[in-house]
Amino acid sequence: MENGSVSAVLKNFSGGRDDLIPILQDVQNTEGYLSEDSIRLISRKLKISENYIFGVATFYAQFRFHPPGEHSIHICLGTACHVKGGEQISSYIEHRLGISKGETTSDGKFELNHVACLGCCALAPVVKIDDTIHSQMSVLKIRKVMDEHYESE
Repeated sequence: MENGSVSAVLKNFSGGRDDLIPILQDVQNTEGYLSEDSIRLISRKLKISENYIFGVATFYAQFRFHPPGEHSIHICLGTACHVKGGEQISSYIEHRLGISKGETTSDGKFELNHVACLGCCALAPVVKIDDTIHSQMSVLKIRKVMDEHYESE
């Protein structure tokens, strides 16, 4: 992250401790994630430790500490999706991409996340790739969808 980007965000805040979460949100919205450098600059501005900031940021699922992938894959593991094979689909994707949940492939193309519910339980199991919901998935179906994504890359 560029120091200028963080500095520009920090200028919008008075520097009180209660500014921490809005600052983290703005920095992430600007840069896509929270880098070590950005946390260091926020620490100096707010006069609180980097460890404290990291502790707050890791408490909330919305914050990330690495650049996002070009394509995001969200696997639903809510009750309906779990019962209908969500874990097997997740295992296949993790194996195929060589990453675990919360990680991004080394080429930066895909990031993998688990979610508690995507709100379409009647279509379980579901996988969301970017803004597209893929319903009634199986390992065979997700293999085909991923083959199509790899071909289009």
